[in-house]
Amino acid sequence: MGTHRTFIATYIMGSGRNGTLYTGMTSNLFARVWKHKTHGFPGFTDDHDCTRLLWFERHAWVVEAIPREKRIKKWLRDWKLALIERENPQWLDLAADWYLENDPNWVPPEEPD
Repeated sequence: MGTHRTFIATYIMGSGRNGTLYTGMTSNLFARVWKHKTHGFPGFTDDHDCTRLLWFERHAWVVEAIPREKRIKKWLRDWKLALIERENPQWLDLAADWYLENDPNWVPPEEPD
C-alpha cells in the first residue's frame, strides 16, 4: 500500500516532551512509525515507550539518510532537543492522525521484508 507517507526519512521518536529520544532511518516512515506506536520493536523504543513521532526529514536516497541518522545519533542531547524545538515547538505527535484504527476497512501498514 503506497501512501504520501511512504518515503525515505530520518526521524526522531520520543516518549514525550523532553523524554527519551530514539533516532532512526527508514524507507517507509508510515509503516515504521506504526511499528513503534504498536510496540512492534522489542528493545529500546518499546522499553522506553518511544511512540511519538517528534521530527522527521525526507531524503531522496537511502545513501543520504543513513549518514544523517548516524550524525544525529552522535549529537549531544541538547542539539537533538533544539532540532525538535525548532521544527515542532509544541512537541506534537506528527503522526497523530495518520492511522484510521476505527475505520472497519483500514489495514495496518506493513514494511517490506
